[in-house]
Amino acid sequence: MPHSAEKLLQDILDAADAISAFTAGKTLDVYRSDRMLRSAVERQFEIIGEALRRLAALHPDLAAEIPEHQRIIAFRNIIAHGYEVLEAAMVWQAVRDKLPALRGCAAAILKRLIQAGK
Repeated sequence: MPHSAEKLLQDILDAADAISAFTAGKTLDVYRSDRMLRSAVERQFEIIGEALRRLAALHPDLAAEIPEHQRIIAFRNIIAHGYEVLEAAMVWQAVRDKLPALRGCAAAILKRLIQAGK
């Protein structure tokens, strides 16, 4: 059974919140040196990318509302399949510079869908 748009957006929000919690108060140097932290953050980015991939397949119009959704999906693929070229600084930049906007956009879309469903 396919996931609903609401479920996929909630998965994105949950993973984004987890990344924010994992990295709160941390620096790039801490991130680089903490294997468990890197693994946890990368796993949550995989979830975000997979949820977006599924959203794009089921509801391309909604996925298109998320800026750079194709790049986010590609980032997930790099984490999952091209891990050997993945640099800590690249992931850290995504955490600091991209994640807040992604979270805000996904939250706005989810809110709109929930309100439309009532």
